[in-house]
Amino acid sequence: MNTSDIVSFEPATGAELWRAPRGDVADIVGRARRAWPAWAAQPLSTRMELVRRFANEVRKDGEKLATLIARETGKPLWEARTEVESVVNKVEISIRAYAERTSQRKLDSAIQGSAALRHKPHGVMAVLGPYNFPAHLPNGHIVPALIAGNAIVFKPSEKTPAVGEALVQCFHRAGVPAAAVQLLIGGPEEGQALVANEGIDGVLFTGSAHAGIAINRKLAARPDKIVALEMGGNNPIVLWDTPKIADAAALVVQSAFTSAGQRCTAGRRLIVKASLYDSMIGEVKRLADRIIVGAPFDDPAPFMGPVIDNASADGLTESFLYLLSHGGKAIKHMVRPQGDLPFLSPAIMDVTGVKDRPDVELFGPMLQVIRVDDFDEAITEANNTRFGLSASLIGGSPADYNRFWANIRAGVINWNRPTNGASSAAPFGGVGLSGNHRPSAYYAADYCAYPVASTEMDQPRAAIGVGLSEG
Repeated sequence: MNTSDIVSFEPATGAELWRAPRGDVADIVGRARRAWPAWAAQPLSTRMELVRRFANEVRKDGEKLATLIARETGKPLWEARTEVESVVNKVEISIRAYAERTSQRKLDSAIQGSAALRHKPHGVMAVLGPYNFPAHLPNGHIVPALIAGNAIVFKPSEKTPAVGEALVQCFHRAGVPAAAVQLLIGGPEEGQALVANEGIDGVLFTGSAHAGIAINRKLAARPDKIVALEMGGNNPIVLWDTPKIADAAALVVQSAFTSAGQRCTAGRRLIVKASLYDSMIGEVKRLADRIIVGAPFDDPAPFMGPVIDNASADGLTESFLYLLSHGGKAIKHMVRPQGDLPFLSPAIMDVTGVKDRPDVELFGPMLQVIRVDDFDEAITEANNTRFGLSASLIGGSPADYNRFWANIRAGVINWNRPTNGASSAAPFGGVGLSGNHRPSAYYAADYCAYPVASTEMDQPRAAIGVGLSEG
């Protein structure tokens, strides 16, 4: 057994799923640099056709890929299937976005010639993917970057490398040159080496704020390199006046516990009007109590699978106990039914009485509840975070939503909808520690190419009319 291998385990069983040796960063980046000019020189129509073929390859292998995602992440099969659909749908959305966000424009003027706006690719882009959506989220960087003419070095999370490998194989089968999309297997060391490599022209990252800040710091003195950071959130849900108690509770549960809470947009903090507290929290708990937690292929299908690994489960249970010992009141305890596997029950805790609540992203099925008396207090509490990714108002009037929208600092603001489930046909990103103002999804085209402004004439024509001596 090679101890330097990257090994992937199935969260739901603990069984080894996949292993491979670590990649050579310098060699892979060098190959990408050599391949990039030919890829960038391909007509845009060719690059678009090849990513469409990639979508067909994913569609053909859809069930196999969904099964692999379910096994490697632990998410239910039904949810893994929706991830595969998102990978396929991303292609046409990205083609449309490229045409809209980076289209060519020409303005003619007989005397001044013509003015043109075109876009060029950056070069070789490093894509660092997360484990929670190991196909969809890196794909959201890779497809727009390929369309724009960049070459890609993709390092998947060391927790989900098998899905990363399967994704890259689909690109290669579609006819994208092997050196134009390359897989780098590795852990944090390889990720750091990739970010620091001189042959990389940009870093497209999805993951934790801690890792994103480290990337930002590493490249702070390199303004020549494009950096797009998609990080986490400590996302608030404000629950206000509504007669639809059951619907409101369903939105809260969807926000907090879909994907076992392992979404950057998951609802982390439920801020509820004090007069609604008993009825609303009672209904949320009743619904959470009915959630089936199970393995990906169980029948009946579970709502939630395990979290990604035992270390994550340990951290979440420790966080629950920390809040409990610092003034939190358990509404629904976090239970770990199998100590050797990372299954967790959804947990709900009233943290109104916790002083100096840690402003951290607890990446799992843990909902913190805070009681407030008025709407101004609710907005202040919602903004009481360094993050700013997603926020939802459930209930309230149109006037309340207008105030909420105007005053909440977040990149995704919803009304009577969950905090998660953002559309790929809209920009996706946050403020504060949630991102660096490079939103992805529909706006990914913006960081995959740079604009070039030109003024052009087919013959030189110029004269200097002032300031010259007689000659």
